[in-house]
Amino acid sequence: MKNCEYHQIDPQAPSTPNPTLPPPINANKKVTRARRKWQAFPGRNRFYCDGRIIVARQSGVLPLTLGLILITSTLFFIFDCPFLVEHLTSCIPVIGGVLFVFVVISLLQTSFTDPGILPRAGPDEAADIERQIDNAGSSSYRPPPRTKEVLIRQQVVKLKYCFTCKMFRPPRTSHCSLCDNCVERFDHHCPWVGNCVGKRNYRFFYSFIVSLSFLTAFIFGCVTTHLAMRSQGGKGIIFALQQSPASAVELVVCFFSVWSILGLSGFHTYLVASNLTTNEDIKGSWSGKSGSEGSRNPYSYNNIFMNCCAVLCGPMPPSLIDRRGFLQPDEALPAATEIDLPSLEAKNDISMVGGAS
Repeated sequence: MKNCEYHQIDPQAPSTPNPTLPPPINANKKVTRARRKWQAFPGRNRFYCDGRIIVARQSGVLPLTLGLILITSTLFFIFDCPFLVEHLTSCIPVIGGVLFVFVVISLLQTSFTDPGILPRAGPDEAADIERQIDNAGSSSYRPPPRTKEVLIRQQVVKLKYCFTCKMFRPPRTSHCSLCDNCVERFDHHCPWVGNCVGKRNYRFFYSFIVSLSFLTAFIFGCVTTHLAMRSQGGKGIIFALQQSPASAVELVVCFFSVWSILGLSGFHTYLVASNLTTNEDIKGSWSGKSGSEGSRNPYSYNNIFMNCCAVLCGPMPPSLIDRRGFLQPDEALPAATEIDLPSLEAKNDISMVGGAS
């Protein structure tokens, strides 16, 4: 048994002051956590994985697009590939697998990437711009859309003022009414991918539609070959469909989709070769359709190879909205902001900020 040492306390000795204890914690006081900017993003977007993934609030038919690709490819690998490997070559599932992986990756990159959203002007910046361009003389009168002219390669380009984002839109920028954002080099809002197609994800979109064209045509050709081989020897196409009924589903899906996908791929190949966007082509910005005779595309290098390299092979521009950055304590939320929050705790934080403002 260990000896215990006891120290006698001298009553004449000065008392040792007690150490200062921290103040008691008030259980009712709520600790305010730092909030990220994606939680107060003014556009109509949804964020996942703590702001790392951004998609449109209206995802459109993205689940249908992904479902059709997955179902058709799965039926092809299960019901057609074994027969074709046995009677033709084992390269068929390898080629189909590579195309399938490339299509899915390109689709997800297009859907979950920031398309090139421009941050809205802050209150001070917006007020300064309004003071410079507001010549109406009355606060109750809203002037017509204002423009500013800039010179790009000896071509006059008009910059329109965005009343929502409170700024002059840079060249080739347009405001998407569905996402409520100004998108740089705006091409179009694609419901099939559930996102805008712009400067930062156009190369992924182009890769998606081109690879999907190859995959659809490849499956269509393989299924046709499969059914033709089964119907040999006078057995007929009915016997072949009875032997592999899933091939009929693949044939119908591929037949009705391959033409539209091939046409879309050809159209965007023309746009890439001309360094145009769908928005510019529809409006006729550089073809005289918009009433500007003699206008030419100032962004074209007059060389197909250079245009393709500029659109598809340039460095990936950084995202400008800093969606994972932290809000400053004095940073106010934009007016009429629609916030998509994943938890009740974040909603309570929003109500606290609103009550304090």
